[in-house]
Amino acid sequence: MNRLLSLLILLGVFLAAVSCTMQPKYQIIISNGTVYDGTGKEPVVTDVAIAGDTIAAIGDLSGVSAEINLDATNLAVAPGFINMLSWANVSLIEDGRSQSDIRQGVTLEVLGEGSSMGPITESMRKDMIEGQIDITYDIPWTTLGEYLQYLEDKGVSTNVASFVGNGTLRQYVIGNENRTATENELNQMKELVKQSMLEGAVGLSSSLLYAPSGYADTDELIELSKVAAAYDGMYISHIRNEGSELLQAIEELISISKSAGIRSEVYHLKASGSNNWSLLDKAILKIDSARNSGLPITADIYTYPASSTGLHVQLPDWVREGGVRATIDRLKNPALRDSVLTQIEFEHHPNRILLVGFKNEALRKYTGMRLDEVAVELGKTPAETMVDLIVEDDSRIQVVYFSMSEENIKKKVAVPWVSFCSDAGSYTNEGVFLKQSTHPRAYGSFIRVLGKYSRDEQLITLQEAVRKLTALPAENLKLARRGKLAVGNFADVVVFDPARVRDLATFEAPHQYAEGVIHVFVNGEQVLSNGDHTGATPGRFVKGPGYQGE
Repeated sequence: MNRLLSLLILLGVFLAAVSCTMQPKYQIIISNGTVYDGTGKEPVVTDVAIAGDTIAAIGDLSGVSAEINLDATNLAVAPGFINMLSWANVSLIEDGRSQSDIRQGVTLEVLGEGSSMGPITESMRKDMIEGQIDITYDIPWTTLGEYLQYLEDKGVSTNVASFVGNGTLRQYVIGNENRTATENELNQMKELVKQSMLEGAVGLSSSLLYAPSGYADTDELIELSKVAAAYDGMYISHIRNEGSELLQAIEELISISKSAGIRSEVYHLKASGSNNWSLLDKAILKIDSARNSGLPITADIYTYPASSTGLHVQLPDWVREGGVRATIDRLKNPALRDSVLTQIEFEHHPNRILLVGFKNEALRKYTGMRLDEVAVELGKTPAETMVDLIVEDDSRIQVVYFSMSEENIKKKVAVPWVSFCSDAGSYTNEGVFLKQSTHPRAYGSFIRVLGKYSRDEQLITLQEAVRKLTALPAENLKLARRGKLAVGNFADVVVFDPARVRDLATFEAPHQYAEGVIHVFVNGEQVLSNGDHTGATPGRFVKGPGYQGE
């Protein structure tokens, strides 16, 4: 009996051993794909294996088993793309699938242009809740790190990271007052930068066209940047002027970079307004000169010759003093109306201003119309129409400005230190998101790099396009184990068809997904399968290099 029992035990051990050897070594093998590793090197036809959240092997894996085998013959395999300027702060709360970006291959949303979702005071929390329009949500966080962790816990398909916005810091400490910070106030803001960097922020941002971010002078921005630099963060800025004073605005960023000893980047580099298009070449030369002197300065762009922001920026500076709420209050004042109207000088002709976002549902009939068209319909001047619409909508009104040169877009795409962004939310083309129009960059900014500018116009090679979408921004942000296909890196992987990738979104009909991205993996989990969203939400809060949490 004992001998029989021993034989049975040995048989069990043998069968268990055989079973273990038959278990797949990897969860996923992507075979026979043309692998663009993100470095800019020539691609190689080979296999990529994923185990858990990690790239486990790259090379010939024929005969090796996996739970899922994907044949990528004639397809490109690349690292996940990085959106250097995303406004998905709220859209991800509503729908964490991040569909308009995932379907372009984006696996990391970098948030926080000048303003960030934390840190906030109770007063700021109240204002954020009162300012909600179509999407309503609770605000259980106080700090920036808590917000990003909230997104991860709630469930998002893309990874998320964020800068801390200097405008948010000013609002936290000073409010919307246009004045120099006192020494005590500056010290408070510096402490908030430190706290945010320790929580995982990737750096400090500013958006100097807008209040209250633009109320900071250069010295204040240098002092805050020094704190971010101490934690290896970046300073990134929507510079003060993108028109006639573009070169002076870039010079300010260069000065901040040099004085604070910090990597710096220009958000959505552009020369806005036809009279200023010629300034772009000088702007690129100015940044090249700074880089040649040793300053780590870069830029990002979206791939369209039109920008998008509030209609209110066409108003005189004094009218916009103190933020949007104060602006609307001034416009409501009959005693100020005539003065405002006589001082309006449109930076962009009203026929180049497309209305896309209203708070007041009664005004949404004007969505997709130009400002001059609405003026004719109302029997008013464009200036009167603008003022009355802003008051009636009780908002800044989101518009698209056709202000840039396509030729300049091509020049910027080819610059080696330029990465890419959407400067938009990440949407699903259904439900609440269809209540507003948007800029097509929300659905096409990244895919145009691969299709329009690399394949069709051959401005850059496909391997260079992938580098500028992946390793370049990851290195600029100092993100560990992201941005390249390398063994040991996180498995953020995109499989796309270079022959098919194209954008479908237009200014007239922007809510259309891009085509040609087949599979997307985020931290090793498949989020897009044969072009369809799986519903998976494996995105994580990606911490900056200064993070000192658990």
